[in-house]
Amino acid sequence: MDWRTNPEKGIEKEQGAIHMKTIKIQPDTGVFVENKEEAQRIRKTHIMPALKSREQVVLDFSEVQYATQSFVHTLISEGLKRHGEESLEYIEFKNCSPALQSVIEWVVDYSLGGFGSTEVANPEEGTKKEVAA
Repeated sequence: MDWRTNPEKGIEKEQGAIHMKTIKIQPDTGVFVENKEEAQRIRKTHIMPALKSREQVVLDFSEVQYATQSFVHTLISEGLKRHGEESLEYIEFKNCSPALQSVIEWVVDYSLGGFGSTEVANPEEGTKKEVAA
C-alpha cells in the first residue's frame, strides 16, 4: 500500500513520549514535495487533532530538501490561525534544509499576521491596537 493512501505509514510514536507523534513527510518526486492534498490530509488527520488536545507533533522533513509555499501553507496555516502562536509549542519542524526552513518561517509569519497586518498585539496589556500600514 502506498504511503499516500495509508494514513499511518510514516507516522511513529516517539519512545518515552506517550503523546508525541512523528510524521515523516515524503517527497513527491526526488527531494521535492508539493502535493497540497497530502498536506491537507496530514493537517486534518494529525496536526489539528494534536493541537486541539495539546499534544506534540513532529514534522520530519529528512527525506525532503524543498517544499512549495502552498504545501507548507496548507500543512500548517489553519492550525496557526486557529490556535495562534501557542500552536508553535506543539509543532516541531525537524531535519529542515535551509531553503525549507525559510519557506516555513515565511508561512508562520504570514499565518500569524506578520505581513500587512494593521493590528499590533500588546501582550503586557492583553490588547490590540490599530497602527498605520
